[in-house]
Amino acid sequence: MKKLVSILLALTLCLGTCLMLTSCGDKTDYTVGICQLMKHDSLDQATQGFIDALNEEMKKAGKTVAIDTQVAGGVDLCSTVVKTFTAKKTDLIMGNATPALLAAANATTTIPVLGTSVTDYADTFGGNIPANVTGTSDAVPFDEQAQMMIDSLKLVAGDQVGVLYCTNESNSLIQYEAVKTLFEAKSIVVKAYTFSETTELQALVTNAANECKAIYVPSDNTVADNDAIVGTICNEKKVPVYTSYGGAICYASLAIDYYDLGYETGKMAAEILLGTKKPADIEIKTLVPSVVYNNDLCAQLGITVPEK
Repeated sequence: MKKLVSILLALTLCLGTCLMLTSCGDKTDYTVGICQLMKHDSLDQATQGFIDALNEEMKKAGKTVAIDTQVAGGVDLCSTVVKTFTAKKTDLIMGNATPALLAAANATTTIPVLGTSVTDYADTFGGNIPANVTGTSDAVPFDEQAQMMIDSLKLVAGDQVGVLYCTNESNSLIQYEAVKTLFEAKSIVVKAYTFSETTELQALVTNAANECKAIYVPSDNTVADNDAIVGTICNEKKVPVYTSYGGAICYASLAIDYYDLGYETGKMAAEILLGTKKPADIEIKTLVPSVVYNNDLCAQLGITVPEK
């Protein structure tokens, strides 16, 4: 009996080893690491678009790709995530949001790095984008965004607009400076409401809603992740919110589709992995934004939604 049990155990171990070896033999052609700054709808959509496009392009080419998606959960943790990718020597790294892109670019000069949900690559890299870096930008025409607010709210000289953003995000500072210039050219007062910790957000938004005729939120990941707080306070105060990324709290936006943005990035990744292009050969790509009004929110404040 003991001999029979020993034989069965040996056969089981042998079979297990064979299965492991077979599994190891099913090696994928490429490995890609995704570092997403944090979890919220816009970034989630961009990541999904990237994955879908990359898988589709690999399937067309008869190749396979293993994608490791990691949500860092904050600026400081992006470097930790990226280090796991460089240690594994992945074939490509995608950084979703500016801090994630910067972490990847700072970690390697040899592995191709793509960015998405990044507003200004030139500013991010001080005018010198590394040769192994390219991607897509979520930048939209700031003058058109500002004009949308002016027209829909009938803003006049002396009215105050608050710009809410997190100081840890360089994208947001770029957008703040752009809209500040545009509003002030029309004698509209602009005040920045900035924070570094989300614990400050509720009191900050309350002050902004008490002092301003409207609130503008750039494509700020930290605000977007907590925009229910912004929406609740501003709705109670009857202060309209305009954002660069759309969202449920936004009365009107001129924004891009983040799924489509990620999808374009995934197509770039396929070109690089398949060897048809190098990162330096691919220009930073932007998408054409669309105008969206939230009819229900606008009706609450008597904001007239333009025809068409």
